[in-house]
Amino acid sequence: MARLDTLVGRRFGPATFRVTPERVAAFVEATRSDSERWSEHAPPMLANAVLFAVAPRFLEDPEVVGYTRSLIHSEQSFTWSRALSTGEELTIEAVVESVRSRGPLHLVGFGLTAGSSTGPWLVSSSVFVMAEGAAASAGEEREPGVGEGSTPAPSPGVLPLPDPGEGLPWVDRGASRADLVRYAAATGDWNPIHWDHESARDAGLPGTIVHGLLMASWLADAATRHSPGPHPLHEIALRFRSPLRPATPARAGGTVTSRGPGSAVLDLVLESGAGDRLVTARARVTA
Repeated sequence: MARLDTLVGRRFGPATFRVTPERVAAFVEATRSDSERWSEHAPPMLANAVLFAVAPRFLEDPEVVGYTRSLIHSEQSFTWSRALSTGEELTIEAVVESVRSRGPLHLVGFGLTAGSSTGPWLVSSSVFVMAEGAAASAGEEREPGVGEGSTPAPSPGVLPLPDPGEGLPWVDRGASRADLVRYAAATGDWNPIHWDHESARDAGLPGTIVHGLLMASWLADAATRHSPGPHPLHEIALRFRSPLRPATPARAGGTVTSRGPGSAVLDLVLESGAGDRLVTARARVTA
């Protein structure tokens, strides 16, 4: 098996991704986004599905697959240059940007760009934590019922953006095991730790866990419900701190850090019901 650091600079793609109404609708349903808002345009976090239109080419590469027994998202950033219209066909290019090894763990930086004939749309940077063996050693927990733990979408419509220093209203979130399969189908993110108990245990987890990028979508929705128009989110940088089990309550919120002409900076957090930080992020939104 090749060392991962020999893959730095290797490119994957181009891949294509057509932004069909059906794809948008499936993603909106799987993330509990505002279905009334996203029809002519795609929500910015459709970037999750765009990432997994090409990431499997890397993760399933014969020189890489041996390192995917444990595969966890550690950090993610997205930058959008414009709104994305339904009907566009994106061309996606990706590259292994970096590999850092810490004992048995390997932190792989994976960069991506996507655009269409309309122009550039997305720049993405992911950090995957990969290992040949179990990356954790949690005790086993039972899996909840298949449909246990869903939460409805927030009320549709754009809300006023609070003033700098003020908090965003909390949004209750959570996912059932069925939701995780639904999200995997909508995005192509079929990492088995999100739907198969034995695979999750083999990676050292207590059981299946919620996709990191599904939690990222919850945070993005908590932010963009205060931003008008089809291009509400300019950039977001996320750090995944703790896993969330299906059927476990969480809530998304944050604080307005600053506000200037046309945009605002938000510090966001997804918390468990016990107050533990699961995901933190900084985002710049339209104001």
